[in-house]
Amino acid sequence: MKKLIVPSILSADFTRLGEEIKAVQDGGADWIHVDVMDGHFVPNISIGVPVIEAVRDINPPPMDIHLMIDNPDDFAEIFIEYGKPFVKLVTVQVETCKLLYSTITKIKSQGVMTGVALNPATPLSSLDEVLPYVDLILIMTVEPGFSGQKFIRSMIPKVARLREIIDKSNDRNKPLIEVDGGIKLDNIGEVAEAGADVFVSGSGIFKSNNYAETIQEMRQIVEISSAKRL
Repeated sequence: MKKLIVPSILSADFTRLGEEIKAVQDGGADWIHVDVMDGHFVPNISIGVPVIEAVRDINPPPMDIHLMIDNPDDFAEIFIEYGKPFVKLVTVQVETCKLLYSTITKIKSQGVMTGVALNPATPLSSLDEVLPYVDLILIMTVEPGFSGQKFIRSMIPKVARLREIIDKSNDRNKPLIEVDGGIKLDNIGEVAEAGADVFVSGSGIFKSNNYAETIQEMRQIVEISSAKRL
């Protein structure tokens, strides 16, 4: 499967958000990552429905929406509705879902991919009963809430363990592994070699001098590093 490079718009210049999204789209971004924060689950407030609606109207790349919020059941369908037809994936935090299977089922019923995210301290065992039902697992490689944080290197073995679990599973469904947090040119190769499929990068792309060149360089590093696993 093709490895995906996904700029996180949390690091974009919000005074020129439409231009920024078009720039990474022209630069070869596969999706864009949209962090929704409520100031409760994480200590920050970010993007709401009006922004999703505005982004939809500029014909963006597929949207990868990450709900870092309490009560995602109350909002998932709203974000999907206002982002149609560009919402590709909605990811919820395992830590916030009281009825995780129900949440996953509700999102899938809307015809989009469903993801489950784990904070750095959350063990992979929390996925045991839902792994066959999700399309993607997001391993957070920073504590969620703010862009530009330092990459937590101890998450690389966590990605490798998850890769092994998925590869050895007898389930027909094999979810993608996404990583998000501090992903830059100097560490994306290690994460790819550990087995990740989808690479979210915020400041690693939006703080670079040339988005297209950075995305292309990341893609080349990922392809070379991923091949080392074969």
